[in-house]
Amino acid sequence: MLATEPTATILTGQQYLSTPNTAPNQAIFPLTAGVNEQDHLTLGGCDLLDLVQTYGSPLYVLDEQTLRTACQQYREGLRQYYGGESLVIYASKAWSCLAVCGIVASEGLGFDVVSGGELYTTLQAGVGSDRIYFHGNNKSEAELRYALEQGCTIIVDNWLELNLLADLATPGSPARIFLRLTPGIECHTHEYIRTGHIDSKFGFDPNQLPEVFAWVGARPQLHCTGLHAHIGSQIFERQPHQDLGGVLVDWMAGAIAAGLPIDTLNIGGGLGIRYTESDDPPSITEWVKAAAQAVESACAARNLPLPRLICEPGRSLIATACVTAYTVGSTKTVPGIRTYIAVDGGMSDNPRPITYQSLYRIVAAGQMSAPATETVTVAGKHCESGDVLIHDAQLPPAQPGDVLVVPCTGAYNYSMASNYNRIGRPAAVVVHQGEAELILERETYEDLVRGDRLPARLKA
Repeated sequence: MLATEPTATILTGQQYLSTPNTAPNQAIFPLTAGVNEQDHLTLGGCDLLDLVQTYGSPLYVLDEQTLRTACQQYREGLRQYYGGESLVIYASKAWSCLAVCGIVASEGLGFDVVSGGELYTTLQAGVGSDRIYFHGNNKSEAELRYALEQGCTIIVDNWLELNLLADLATPGSPARIFLRLTPGIECHTHEYIRTGHIDSKFGFDPNQLPEVFAWVGARPQLHCTGLHAHIGSQIFERQPHQDLGGVLVDWMAGAIAAGLPIDTLNIGGGLGIRYTESDDPPSITEWVKAAAQAVESACAARNLPLPRLICEPGRSLIATACVTAYTVGSTKTVPGIRTYIAVDGGMSDNPRPITYQSLYRIVAAGQMSAPATETVTVAGKHCESGDVLIHDAQLPPAQPGDVLVVPCTGAYNYSMASNYNRIGRPAAVVVHQGEAELILERETYEDLVRGDRLPARLKA
C-alpha cells in the first residue's frame, strides 16, 4: 500500500479506539485506550496530555496490559491447540529494553536476540540463558564466544558459524544449537521483510541439508536439537505458516534419519497487526491454531512424535501496546495542494514511513470527540523532504501546542530510532492501572556527544 492511501471517513478520534476483549494485533489502539471527562485520550488510566506535560514529547507510551494480553494469548493458544510441549519466545529486535524484557519474562516467555547487545540487555533484565535463543546471519566470533559463555541456544545460520562453533566448543562443553533453514515459501509482505524465500541472506540452502546434517552429526562439540525457519513479517495469510509446518517436519525426519537428536521445531513468527482500518490480520489465537495444527497433521502423516514447538512473535506482541505522542508546532498551507502540520519528532523516532512506506493513523489527544474536518499531512521536524509521518491525515483543526498521538508504534520504532540531525531519542513510559513509570530516559545534548572524541590539534 502507498503512503498516500486515503483514509476512511472518520468523524472523531474516539472511533479508532479498541473494543473490549479485542485481540491486541487486531486493534489500532491499546486495549486500555479511553476518553476521560476532559475529552482527552487516556491509556492505562493515564491522561496523555498529563504524560506529555510531565515527560515531554515525543514520548513513547507503553500499555502494560496490552502487552501482557498478547503474551497470554500466544501462550494459551499453544496450550489449547498443540498437543506437545511448546514455548513462545519474544523477537526482541522489535523493542529491546529492560522494562519490556521484564514484562515479557514475567509472562513466562523466552527471548529471541540477534546481537550481543540484545543478549546483554536480556540477561541484565534477569532472564535465564536457557530461555534465550541467539539469531543472526553474521554473528561475530566475539558474539559467539559470549553466547557460549552464557549458555544460550545458538541458531546457526551458515557454514562460517558452524566452523567457528566447532572450534570454540568442546565435546565436554558442547554448543547447544539449532539450524536455520531457508524454506522457499513466499508471502505477501514488503520485500525488505520477506525472509523465507530462497533468495534470502538467511539460513542454509535446503539443497545442502544432507551435507549439513552429516557434518554436524560428526562433531560431538555441536549438540543440535532443533530446526528453525522464518518466512517474513507483517503477514496476514495463514497458508504460508501452515505450509511451513509441513516443510519443517519433513526436514526433521531427514535430520533424525541422519542421526541428529532433533526434538524441537521453531516456526518463527511474522503475524501482522492492524495499522489501519483496512488491515485484516487473523487474531493471535487463529494464527496459533493454524500453525500448531499444521505441525500436528504433518507429524501424524509421517508417523513422527510431536516435537517441542517454538514460535517467535515480535510485532504482534508489542506494536499495538505502544503509542507515540507529539506536540504540534508550525503549519504551512500550499494553496490548492495541501496543508502541512509539523510535529516535534518524525523519522528519527519512527523511520518506518520513510523506509517501508508504512501507514499509520493519528488522533488529536486533547479533543477526541471533535469532528475530524481537516485533511493534513503530518510532517516531522528533520531536514529531509521525505520526513512525513502521515499523508492525508484527518484531524480536527490543530493549534501549536496540541498533542497528537500515533498508535501502533511499539515495534521497530524505538529499536530503529536514530540521532539524525543530532536529535535525542525520546523518553518512554509504561502505564498501568493509572500509574506511569519512566522506562527510558530522554537523551540529552550531553548524551549525543558522550562517545565523541576531539583530537587536541582540532580544538578551536
